[in-house]
Amino acid sequence: MKKLTLLLFPYFLAIGTTQAQVDITYQQPPKEIVELADAPAAPTLMFDDNNQYIVILQRNQYKSIAELSETELRLAGLRINPVSNIGSRTTYYSNISLQKVGDKQESPVSGLPAVPRLANFLWSPDQGKMAFTNTVDQGVELWILDIASATCKKISDANLNANTGHPFTWMKSGDKLLIKVVPEDRKPLIDKSTAVPIGPRVSVSDGEKAQNRTYQDLLKDKADEFNFEQLIRSTLFTIDLEGKKEFWKETAMYTGMDFSPDGEYVMIETTHRPFSYIVTMDRFPQVTTVYDKAGKEIKVVRDVPLEEVRPQGFSSTTKEIRQLRWRNDKPASIYYVKALDDGDPSKEVEYRDELYSYDAPFSGEAQSIFKSKQRFQRIIWGNDKMAIASDYWWSTRNSKTYLFNPSDHGVEPEILFDQNVNDRYSDPGSFMTSKNELGEYTLETGKNKLFLIGMGYSPEGIKPFFDEYDLKTKKSNRLWQADGKETLERIIRVQDAGQGVLLTRVEASNRFPNYFIRNIKKRIAPQQITFMKNPIESLENVYKELIKYQREDGIELSGTLYLPAGYDREKKEKLPMILWAYPREFKDASTAGQVTSSPHTFTYPNYGSMIYWVTQGYAILDGAAFPIVGEGDEEPNDTFIEQLVANGKAAIDAVEELGYIDRNRVAVGGHSYGAFMTANLLSHSNLFAAGIARSGAYNRTLTPFGFQSEERTYWEAPEIYYEMSPFMHADQMKTPLLLIHGEADNNSGTFPLQSERYFNALKGLGATVRLVMLPKESHGYSARESILHMLWEQDQWLDKYVKNRQ
Repeated sequence: MKKLTLLLFPYFLAIGTTQAQVDITYQQPPKEIVELADAPAAPTLMFDDNNQYIVILQRNQYKSIAELSETELRLAGLRINPVSNIGSRTTYYSNISLQKVGDKQESPVSGLPAVPRLANFLWSPDQGKMAFTNTVDQGVELWILDIASATCKKISDANLNANTGHPFTWMKSGDKLLIKVVPEDRKPLIDKSTAVPIGPRVSVSDGEKAQNRTYQDLLKDKADEFNFEQLIRSTLFTIDLEGKKEFWKETAMYTGMDFSPDGEYVMIETTHRPFSYIVTMDRFPQVTTVYDKAGKEIKVVRDVPLEEVRPQGFSSTTKEIRQLRWRNDKPASIYYVKALDDGDPSKEVEYRDELYSYDAPFSGEAQSIFKSKQRFQRIIWGNDKMAIASDYWWSTRNSKTYLFNPSDHGVEPEILFDQNVNDRYSDPGSFMTSKNELGEYTLETGKNKLFLIGMGYSPEGIKPFFDEYDLKTKKSNRLWQADGKETLERIIRVQDAGQGVLLTRVEASNRFPNYFIRNIKKRIAPQQITFMKNPIESLENVYKELIKYQREDGIELSGTLYLPAGYDREKKEKLPMILWAYPREFKDASTAGQVTSSPHTFTYPNYGSMIYWVTQGYAILDGAAFPIVGEGDEEPNDTFIEQLVANGKAAIDAVEELGYIDRNRVAVGGHSYGAFMTANLLSHSNLFAAGIARSGAYNRTLTPFGFQSEERTYWEAPEIYYEMSPFMHADQMKTPLLLIHGEADNNSGTFPLQSERYFNALKGLGATVRLVMLPKESHGYSARESILHMLWEQDQWLDKYVKNRQ
């Protein structure tokens, strides 16, 4: 009977007991919340380039706790299932269907595996087929979907190695694929739970600074090194569409495979020893080699050592070659970037980075084609005489976009855009690309014109646009813009710039997103091409509004307000409210208050949303703006606490002024940095009745080399780290706080230890606090059992300390 009592009255024990721990099984929230949480996940749609076919991928909303409990090794930043040889946190799809554009009905795909666990979808070069993997108990299989016949078949055994990502790539001919296979000589892994140590673990420093973030899932000892190497070793084979394999390259630690646009060459990336215990595998020694398609080595184009040491700062980078890729505008040319300041942002130089181009057969020297004034970010290739590059500098939040001639280094690049990346209202958009004769994406050009696609942020919300950009006048001409009055219409891609044909996605707060073909030159209604139904009808009549208000210092703020279905906005019954937010840093006040959301986004609650509680009689202020501003020489975090409290007060004042809420019954919550925000708000104000903090970090001295947007180290700004740490102010906590954390959190800085130690401090100082550790869960939660229990914990907490607050 004792066990039965525990199950029948778990929350009485959880709230009423004075014991440190509570024996509790997974619980479920009220029926209305469960029904919302169990709504089908939105399908993933993959369109072919000609808008003839849509591949529709269905997935389960959640994993199960049993799936999360499968064997997992955490090595060098990877999380691997060593039995099936694929990432242990991989999102799987459970069904595939096809739809011809113009048809209202989907066609089921025949031949699917009995228990589909599908991932790694990739179109063939001609888009007549699609390759994907299926994971079974003992491994990963390769499957092929034939689009025209809507059939699929398995073409390999369950021996692909997907431990470092995509285990295959199409050859340009489209009749074969290059695959990574688990080698036959793989040795048995070391079971660390039973292995007898042969000595201590020793780390050393030779006096050189190595100021790294607090990475998780690092290698810890020789056993980890051995297991890591065994798990990422592969042998390369080619395989045809009938399943015939041919040996291609000997076993190595392969991490990347990429064919040249003409298909004659392939870049292969391998990882090498020595490994590291303080950085993840992307900083391990790497070698990039170009082979011809038959497997003959042409040239080693990159050989970089272990990199445990980098300069300080968010604009720092490696001093080695980086961003080594194929040029999309050439049959077989490589480009790469190299820092001119040794990757050190503190050095004063005229140019920060240099871009090189290297043509096949790679016998000569790479040619310099461009230098950027700030840290190089990305490039869009056009043709021999035109390319677009962009750079960025963290401390100023400045980005420059350049037009340059890649064939003539003597022609001075032109700066097309010089912008503050936080100024979303002035964002000119991104240059449009389309496929060239090589099947690669390059700049879409007209007669002395390019094209831009932008989100169209504005004080009224999001109004996406399509512009024509004149290369002579350097001015944009708006060809089309969504009106944003009743719907949010996003441009998915421009199907034909000359004819003005766009593929768009249209949604509203109570209208499920569907896709349309819009012709901006013809005065005809857009053609609807998908017909997905709303799976969440219970939220259709929920009131939704984008509200705007001001902080006491004049900074404009906004948030999305939800009110329960049927709520009378004339009578204005005083509701309890949940405020959910995430702080963001800005270097100027003018951009801090810009609206970056739309009131017309479809209301589709994810696992972490607070929208569920609109069914329980709460008002919800979601995505409330919480800017932290530092202008000039002042850093945003210099006044973090003051601005945080000002943001919270402004939000409550705004909704109270509308007459909808009881300001004495307001909860605040957030995830990750939002949890950090929540703990600080409760420690430094009396604005809230309770708080919910999920997967946060609360002691910044445990992340001493920077966190979030803070570049300074603890030793450079100890007072900032101290004042911003809720742990240091645990004695000021007087408000009930619910702490939730995944036991397997892999996010940099948010170790589970952060919540455990913070709870201990709060409990020791007599605060009202509850700590819930979710087994097997990472920084985001994925098992249905965990998520429903999390929702139950939140519901119980809100009901006791907010809704029914005495």
